[in-house]
Amino acid sequence: MTDAQSTTGNNAILACVDGSVYTDSVLAHAAWVGQRLDVTVQVLHIQPPDADYTGPTDLSGAIGLGAKSSLLEKLSRMDEERSKLDQQKGKLILEHAKEALAEAGISPVSTLHRRGSLVETISELESTTQLVVLGKRGEHADFASGHLGSNLERVVRAAHHPVLVTARAFQPIERFVIAYDGGPSTRKAVDFVASSSLLRGLECHLLRIGADNKKNRAVIAQAATQLAQAGFAVQTLIQPGQPDEVISAHVKSNEMDLLVMGAYGHSHIRTLIIGSTTSAMLRSCPIPVLMFR
Repeated sequence: MTDAQSTTGNNAILACVDGSVYTDSVLAHAAWVGQRLDVTVQVLHIQPPDADYTGPTDLSGAIGLGAKSSLLEKLSRMDEERSKLDQQKGKLILEHAKEALAEAGISPVSTLHRRGSLVETISELESTTQLVVLGKRGEHADFASGHLGSNLERVVRAAHHPVLVTARAFQPIERFVIAYDGGPSTRKAVDFVASSSLLRGLECHLLRIGADNKKNRAVIAQAATQLAQAGFAVQTLIQPGQPDEVISAHVKSNEMDLLVMGAYGHSHIRTLIIGSTTSAMLRSCPIPVLMFR
């Protein structure tokens, strides 16, 4: 499948859309990022590979050979039609994305329509991407279970660029909190915030989970100094407790609009996909999360 349009430079924002209820939120967040960073927005839609369209292939012993042959031919035709419909659906999704971004003041917009793996495609586009935007859950996720989209987990694990996981709906972003543990991923987050125009001029909170002792005060002071030198008026807080509970409470009580955190905590055991605190926050957090690994 060829690219619908390919005009990005070396600093594009990659917005991943699939037609789910998160699509408009992804586009609105991508538009906000694109305007703050003054970069191109590229929209990506991934169509499932042909291998995903499979029907029963061994019906011997259940029906006669002639009936089996006829049924398999019918299933094959159905799979082909299904693939064509998915391609048409993808085209409509991308057309909607271009219209929505144009209404938000983003122009030009580059679109990509690919078949295959989202993670592999993002890796291919890494050299022209500086930030990835995608929804918390995909088109087929079970909202009742609190399940995170499998693509989200894979992207967070594989991406070398920041990943912005959107909320269900876009809200103006005026204040943000960095959950800072002093590990490599959160140091990377502070470096990004300090050097980028994305969050410049917004209210900044720096939250350290742990005892209020000399060591933790020194750790958070170093990050606060770096952010202050970049022009941020930083509010710092050291709070004991379970990380996900403390972060959630701070987000709620201080009406934060964005959470910035590392995908892995250096002081916590990693899960198979992403850090346990990160997984808990992504499931429960009602605001967008900007993650670094």
